[in-house]
Amino acid sequence: MWYVLEAIGAPTAQEDRHMSLRIGHLSTFYHTAVLLMARKETEDRLGVSIDWRLFGTGPAIMEAFRHGELDLAYVGLPPAIIGIAGGASVQCVAGGHMEGTVMAGRRQDRGFPETTHLAHILGQYAGQRIGVPGKGSIHDVIATEILAQHHLDGQIEIVNFKWADEVMEAFLAGQLSAAIGTPALAVALQRYGDGKLLYPAHRLWPENPSYGIVADTAFLRDQLDLLERFLQLHEVATSLLRNFPAQCAQVIADFVGVVDENFVRDTLGVSPRYCAQLTDGYVSCTMAFVKTLKRLGYIATEPSLEAIFDRRPIATVHGPGDHYGKTPVA
Repeated sequence: MWYVLEAIGAPTAQEDRHMSLRIGHLSTFYHTAVLLMARKETEDRLGVSIDWRLFGTGPAIMEAFRHGELDLAYVGLPPAIIGIAGGASVQCVAGGHMEGTVMAGRRQDRGFPETTHLAHILGQYAGQRIGVPGKGSIHDVIATEILAQHHLDGQIEIVNFKWADEVMEAFLAGQLSAAIGTPALAVALQRYGDGKLLYPAHRLWPENPSYGIVADTAFLRDQLDLLERFLQLHEVATSLLRNFPAQCAQVIADFVGVVDENFVRDTLGVSPRYCAQLTDGYVSCTMAFVKTLKRLGYIATEPSLEAIFDRRPIATVHGPGDHYGKTPVA
């Protein structure tokens, strides 16, 4: 499947192989970071060395940007918005995935399609605790918002964890009744905790910007050619996730080493909406998050669309249209 990389040209003579590109990423299988890390061709195509830096949550990535420690990163849009509102000099330059937040609980709990009403599913946890990754993460914002929408924010406790793995550990220990987080977390609860998916990802918050590529503004200004070359590789990798999920699952499992191919394939299949484009829906949903973040008190001021996005690099790389596919009806 890697033949598609041949569509991307070799590095130019002007590029410095001694330069190090600092990229922040999360331990998330459906981000293209894992595929790009697994292939030596990535550095060859970019003409620079890459310093991949692992973080537990999106807010931690934004803190690294504030300290000048990153050039690019894979991050959910709510942490990016919070960072930008707090003065971080970054902009989102590409998409990556839509609808990457899911809800999982115990196998005996009520869920979709037994009941189609999210209020009924959430209501069964009144007086209980739901585990969610880091405060200010996209999963935290969605969880907080849906509880507020259904007037359950004072009845269900959200417990935030620094790492997603800690959510699973707390669930297995009986300290949580349900979890809201990544597809990998939901699959782990199904496999190891006798859990199940409670509600489809696309129903929780349609077209939500699961993650994007965020760039330091100085890097965006000074290294535009290198950024566009990286975005080409990123778009190729989203194509591989869409069209060759089984092969990607094998590559990811082999590289990560702590999960098997079936686990990764199940994770990739939870919400298979991968593309690098910044669609109007992706952008408008992000701006809806801005309003939500302000209302919830995460930010004091609302960054403008222009402050959050620079769509020019991906427009050059991707061209018109997108490959996310339509949201399912069910």
